Amino acid sequence: MKDTSKTSWWSFIEDMAMERKLLLVFLIIITLPLSFISVISYKSYSESIKDNTIAYSEKMIEQMMDGIDDYIEDMKRISSMPAYVNDIKQNLIRSNRYYEQKQMMRGSAKSEVLAPGDFDLLLSIQRGIEGNISFINNIKRGANSVYIFDGYGNGYYSTKDGGVRLDLEQSYKYWSERSKDTSGEALLIGTQAYTSNLQSTRYAFTVVRRIVDSQWKPIGLIAVEANISNMENQVNELDKVTRGKSLIVDENGKVVYDSGQKLLTTDISNTNLYRMAKDSAGSFYDTVSGKERLNIYSSSSKTSWKVIISIPVDELTRDVKMTRNATIAATLIIIVLALIISIILSFALTKPLTQMIQLMKKVQNGDLDVQFRVKRRDEIGLLGHQFNRMLARIRQLIQDIYRIEEQKKEAELQALQSQINPHFIYNTLESIRMTAELNDDVEAADMISILGKLLRYSTGELSGRTTMKQELLYVRNYVELLGHRYPGRFQLEIDVPEKLDNYAIIKLVFQPIIENAAYHGLDDSKPQMQLRIRCEITEHKLLFHISDDGCGMDRATLDKLNDSLKYELPPKKSINGGIGMKNVHQRVQLHYGPAYGIEVFSEPGEGTDVILSLPLPGRQDG
Repeated sequence: MKDTSKTSWWSFIEDMAMERKLLLVFLIIITLPLSFISVISYKSYSESIKDNTIAYSEKMIEQMMDGIDDYIEDMKRISSMPAYVNDIKQNLIRSNRYYEQKQMMRGSAKSEVLAPGDFDLLLSIQRGIEGNISFINNIKRGANSVYIFDGYGNGYYSTKDGGVRLDLEQSYKYWSERSKDTSGEALLIGTQAYTSNLQSTRYAFTVVRRIVDSQWKPIGLIAVEANISNMENQVNELDKVTRGKSLIVDENGKVVYDSGQKLLTTDISNTNLYRMAKDSAGSFYDTVSGKERLNIYSSSSKTSWKVIISIPVDELTRDVKMTRNATIAATLIIIVLALIISIILSFALTKPLTQMIQLMKKVQNGDLDVQFRVKRRDEIGLLGHQFNRMLARIRQLIQDIYRIEEQKKEAELQALQSQINPHFIYNTLESIRMTAELNDDVEAADMISILGKLLRYSTGELSGRTTMKQELLYVRNYVELLGHRYPGRFQLEIDVPEKLDNYAIIKLVFQPIIENAAYHGLDDSKPQMQLRIRCEITEHKLLFHISDDGCGMDRATLDKLNDSLKYELPPKKSINGGIGMKNVHQRVQLHYGPAYGIEVFSEPGEGTDVILSLPLPGRQDG
């Protein structure tokens, strides 16, 4: 069934007009490469955009992480400053000693009633610590808060934006618990939410460090806190460049910062997004709410924080789609232009062929006077030139056939005119023969009898058929008649197989050749002339050798005779009624075709050999 369908489609294409075939070829040649190039270019450009985006985003993430890492390193350095400021350590030691004595005296870490001189002592401690905190806080840029606690959780602080934690006691406990196993090294704590004394919820990440004395004994705690607004500018710049959304998470999977600030402090360690970003850096695709995203992530080797940026593929390929649409539009325009050019070219190429087809139809209807106007030297021009030559040859052949037919009609008319009342001639000859016999003139009677047979055979229609046996009998009668005229001068030998007795042949093909040999080749120096008819059966034709041992002819005469046989038209019947070799040659070719006829070979003094070629039995119907 499929083969039949393919065959029908192929037949449909083969039967299409040449103009449509050319148009189809032009469209295929132009459309397929353009479409292929457009698709490959779109895919290549799309992949290139994605690869470049990944590489550029990873570089941007690294730069942003370097900035955050530097910022956190500054916070850690700030947290280490109390170890180098003796004033802070001395005041912390004084604060610890004071609250230790209070605890021993009242059994409590705090006392609501101050003893005389306590206020001045506490004020001195506060001013000594907070003065240094203000100095420390001014060293680092950004919205920072610095808290210093003594060993009993009493806090001293300084902020740039005026916002102080209301849950300072709980924060101290949390920080103290997280840092209890440390021995003075900095500890980074991710984003936490808190309520400030300005009654607003804020988010900050913190660097915590235990403060130790010269003997490495803990005397307090410092917490350097940075508001997440310090990350905002860098994240916004990254989002603007990549047209995505950023997310910063700590080593435990809690959100440090996100672009919309809706996931702050949220634990996303169990989400697919976090689980798929398991390596230190990389990229992957996922789908959220039916939209595909490209996620690029990178981790900090210093903080173990991880930045994940999610870029919608639609945003990523927006420029690619614009390029694709522009490419499609350009391709369609090129195809339309190519279609117009193809139509013009196909029309220009097929117009001469269409004109030639119209001329051929006129020739088919019998109008041979048409001519194709050759304007170009290409294949079509060559075809038109050959078409004109073919028409000229056809016209010439028609004229030749017409002339030959006229000559045949003239020859037949002359033959009819020569056959005036043949029965009267036969009856007259018969009367003469009877008179000769009555007068005892046997030889004259025999000659008249032979002549009657010859006349009866020869006055029939020249184009008529006879058998090989009858034709050779006619030759024998003719040579016998010659023997009466020239006694003992001619000897005839016929070597033709009996199987050719019923071979159909046109009349008078051997006798004119024998007659020509007897009258023109007779050598008076020889007492007798040998005449011979021998048949040679070859693979393609019958060859009859009509030879004699007469005087022959020289080369010039022989060439002239052969040329006349090859090029001249049939001669008119001679006055005495004889039919020459030219007549035989032309009649054979007209009846059997140009492959057959007469060819003469001769040597002076050696005789002449005339070769008559005829078709093989079964192929002689002209």
